[in-house]
Amino acid sequence: MATLRFMLCVVAAENLELIQLDVKTTLLHGDLKEEIYMEQLKGFVESNWEHLVCRLRNSLYGLKQAPRQWYKKFDDFIQSVDFSKIDEDHCVFTKIARDGSPIFLTIYVDDMLLFGRHAEELAELVWQLWLKFAMKDLGSARHILGM
Repeated sequence: MATLRFMLCVVAAENLELIQLDVKTTLLHGDLKEEIYMEQLKGFVESNWEHLVCRLRNSLYGLKQAPRQWYKKFDDFIQSVDFSKIDEDHCVFTKIARDGSPIFLTIYVDDMLLFGRHAEELAELVWQLWLKFAMKDLGSARHILGM
């Protein structure tokens, strides 16, 4: 939380563009390494197949590994588009824009803030994120995590 407060101070001091994004169904994006099975849900049980269970192929809300698998998938993607995470906080990613200025992305579970000098480059990144994950563009940030 302290990192986010600091980053918002940088945005204000440097008059940076700021975009807020929200990932839809965040924890369903993660890929599972383990074999996990679950009972069929009530109302979805096929007659003559009541004794069978379902094998999960993707993460599911309620799984203890769901948040970690989501972060791994996001981290792999964001690094593939030339961002790198800072050592001090692995929820802050940076990239150098075409003009040499920094672009920052902070993530807290499914809430993202993206900021930099040029709205066009931020819009390109929003498009890339939208193509990979179901996203909601919340526009200019007004309220995040109670701040």
